[in-house]
Amino acid sequence: MNNVDLLIVGQGPAGLTAATYAARTGISTTVVGLLPKIDGEYGIDNYFGFDETIQGSELMARGRQQAMRFGAELITERVLSIHHGDDGSFEVLTEHSAYETRALILAAGVSRIRPGIDNFEAYDGKGISYCVSCDGFFYRGKPVLVLGEGNYAANQALELKNYTSDVTICSQGKAFSISESFLAKLEEANIPLLEDKVVHLSGTPALENVQLKSGKTLAKDGLFIAMGEASASDFAWTLGLERNGPHIKADAMQHTNVQGVFAAGDCVGRFAQIAVAVGEGAVAAREAMSYLKKDKS
Repeated sequence: MNNVDLLIVGQGPAGLTAATYAARTGISTTVVGLLPKIDGEYGIDNYFGFDETIQGSELMARGRQQAMRFGAELITERVLSIHHGDDGSFEVLTEHSAYETRALILAAGVSRIRPGIDNFEAYDGKGISYCVSCDGFFYRGKPVLVLGEGNYAANQALELKNYTSDVTICSQGKAFSISESFLAKLEEANIPLLEDKVVHLSGTPALENVQLKSGKTLAKDGLFIAMGEASASDFAWTLGLERNGPHIKADAMQHTNVQGVFAAGDCVGRFAQIAVAVGEGAVAAREAMSYLKKDKS
């Protein structure tokens, strides 16, 4: 377990700005997450200080270099889960490491992946879940299906084994991208993989069956959504953060309803501009630093 004062999830403008502000004050700061996906040559014309177009990839590269110059550690790995630790700390699991931190800034954006199931909304909250640590208890001994294709889905499935022995992963029609180490863990835990797609749900009053594109019907009481990689909204579930749809509720000072957790950038659902994300990241860093000083006293 690696111990840091401040851990920031997300290598976008908000996360990197927060890292720069925090690290230059001497606080042990680690940033984890994948690099933002920038399609093509994305030109930026409305960011302060650049009188000519700057490419998004170049601006992000400069932001990373700036954060590292002040001592921030940047780890390019998927974050798989975040849970409450002991004495007000937070435990963050990535694909290859684990961290314990006293303050947390979520700047990982929001998930826009939809599962493509025709009557999905009808079973949201009636068998569909987004959080194993929140809802796994309610599916003790029951058959469940995890929807996803990567290490995030694998980690969720392994966590579900604490509640039930009947766990399956379905890739929702995508090719699996699970690492060898996680594949070995899934095999040891006897968790099968289905490269198929769920197209319809059924059951009264809650989920009982899932119908696959291949024509098969599986008896499942729970459907856990873990597609793509974990987003800020996924972490909000496990941390007990208040949400507004897919976004995290944060006040003007970027505080969430949980002490020690701050949020900035697209995940809070405000004006989706780099200038706004940078400002929110700076405020979140200042508030996290104030929180850490109080926590030490």
